[in-house]
Amino acid sequence: MPSDASSSQNRTAPAGDRIRLSAVVIARNAADRIGACLASLSPADEIVVYDGGSDDGTRRIAERHGARVVDAPDWRGFGVQRQRAQAEAHGEWILMVDTDERLTPGLAAEIRTAVEADDPGTAYALPRMSWVFGRYIRHGGWWPDHVVRLYHRDRGAYDNALVHERVRLAGGTRVARLTAPLLHHTYRDMRDYLVKSAGYAAAWAEQRQSRGRRTSLANGLVHAAGCFVRMYLWRAGFLDGRAGFLLALLSAHSTFVKYADLWVRAHDAGPPAQEDS
Repeated sequence: MPSDASSSQNRTAPAGDRIRLSAVVIARNAADRIGACLASLSPADEIVVYDGGSDDGTRRIAERHGARVVDAPDWRGFGVQRQRAQAEAHGEWILMVDTDERLTPGLAAEIRTAVEADDPGTAYALPRMSWVFGRYIRHGGWWPDHVVRLYHRDRGAYDNALVHERVRLAGGTRVARLTAPLLHHTYRDMRDYLVKSAGYAAAWAEQRQSRGRRTSLANGLVHAAGCFVRMYLWRAGFLDGRAGFLLALLSAHSTFVKYADLWVRAHDAGPPAQEDS
């Protein structure tokens, strides 16, 4: 991994300089991890941190690593947040990274080569490797988890999804896959997993409710069981040992909670008004 020696470098690029690559990071209360993320972004000519109202020192750490911090406390979902963050960048190429991710040296070199090739008609998918419950997960459908994160700003932008947002690319854009991993240190601990999972479930249910979707608890059970079988058996999650079992089990639970949340929204209108005695 790149050392913190580069963290004092100012990468906000003076006005008038050509900015080839902007690394864009959306953040909120990530003081414990944003430093390692930003220190790894050596290919970037500028770093933009789009901060959703942090109060834990995230801004100070980001600025110490040469980032330009934009305050945006009015959270509107992941998709819109990424759109707004991209609009603040000046680079011809966009590298979208989360605070719990970091480039390996090999991936940084591949990104430099891709940007130097300067082919707007090609976007790049990065293979993400996640550290979960004490190990990097290499099975269960989690590796290689290719995510499109590097693209020409005129050819790509995120959709409006509240969660599980994706880059929408202009027609005819080719997606090439890089090979070195993007490290993803996704959950701090079990509490962090459960909090994130509940947040994703609520956003998922809210999206589907807004589209008039309904579901049943039985449907949730079927999807949860399918999730476990797919991850643990079909995609060999058992090869990741106890961590693989735990991840498959918790993923099944999270899947059920999504459907349960949607079901509750349609069936719980609140308690009846109290009648006078």
